Amino acid sequence: MSGSAGIAVPDDLVLVAHVTGAFGIAGWVRLRPYSEEASALFHAKTWWVDKPTLHDVDVMQLRAQGEDVVARLMGIGDRDAAEALKGATIQVRRAHFPPLEDNEFYWVDLVGHTVENLRGELMGEVSGLLDNGAHPILRVSLPAAEGQKSSELLIPFVEQYVTEVDQTAKRITVDWERDY
Repeated sequence: MSGSAGIAVPDDLVLVAHVTGAFGIAGWVRLRPYSEEASALFHAKTWWVDKPTLHDVDVMQLRAQGEDVVARLMGIGDRDAAEALKGATIQVRRAHFPPLEDNEFYWVDLVGHTVENLRGELMGEVSGLLDNGAHPILRVSLPAAEGQKSSELLIPFVEQYVTEVDQTAKRITVDWERDY
């Protein structure tokens, strides 16, 4: 796959934010990061934007603005151009993510992990994480019974309930039951 400029699209892109609109009149865009600290945005000098088609954009300036991030991007010179990016998603190369300490991981790495309880019962698969302000919450998709809609469990991602995260086996063990 290649971007609109003929540049090959990296195979390690990770969705990190979306554009919520323009910021000011000089072409800055306002972004809503999908992670609380948005460190991947600040470590990457090039972002991949999916509007109008997936292409790479150089980041000229960047700063935190409350819960959001505002950025000046190459080629976006006025408010109209910035507003035209509203709704676009921002991806960065996984190679640009800052290194982690031992026993740390990025939320995106947990999606797809199987979740089982202390008795070895399969609870489901991680479909995403939410941040409720106090702590992250695992969204676990339950296997759908025949003829029924699938449902999900919400499990607080805290030491009290999450007893082990095995990145190698892609498994999370929880002290939780389906009927909680």
